[in-house]
Amino acid sequence: MARFSLLPRDSTFFDLLAGSGRNSVEAARLLDRMMSEWPDVGDLPSQIVEAEHEGDRITHEIVKRLNSNFVTPIDREDIYGLATQLDDIVDFTEEAADFLGLYQIEAPMEQAVALTRVLVGSCEQLAAGLENLSSFKDLDQYWIAIHSLENDGDRISRDAVASLFSNGIDPMVVIRWKDIFAVLEEAIDATEKAAQILEGIVIKNS
Repeated sequence: MARFSLLPRDSTFFDLLAGSGRNSVEAARLLDRMMSEWPDVGDLPSQIVEAEHEGDRITHEIVKRLNSNFVTPIDREDIYGLATQLDDIVDFTEEAADFLGLYQIEAPMEQAVALTRVLVGSCEQLAAGLENLSSFKDLDQYWIAIHSLENDGDRISRDAVASLFSNGIDPMVVIRWKDIFAVLEEAIDATEKAAQILEGIVIKNS
């Protein structure tokens, strides 16, 4: 019990990480709408860019505080690791949205829609875990759910790539969609990496 009394009372790092988690959910939901409604997406691309900028702002604030605070409520490398993975999630999300326009995609493949749904679910689970991080309790449900979703994402990605090569699709279209599927998978992978950090934090503080 004495160990907990030595922890700083300042909850700023927890608040910033939770805010970054909520921002990742916002970005993922915007991409999900964009993928489902493409090509009639209105200002959704610019909203995703704004979310990416907000993610950068939060990450920079976390790093600045890490550099100016000698004592932190959890290990510094864990705070930095979570901040980095959360930033990556939104960066990859924005990149996927950008690819849709750059590659002049005519219509989304159903597997791309399925992957964005997985990303939304993973971000929601991660954000919920971050909201409860300061308690260090009952967080296993979140990383278990994220791991399951990541497995779903892997399966969908494999099916997607297989379908690209089995339907006589134009090679340039194949290349474009492979890029989109790869960046969506990277976004989902970043949620699992963050979940693994969460698990490590709980183990250290149990």
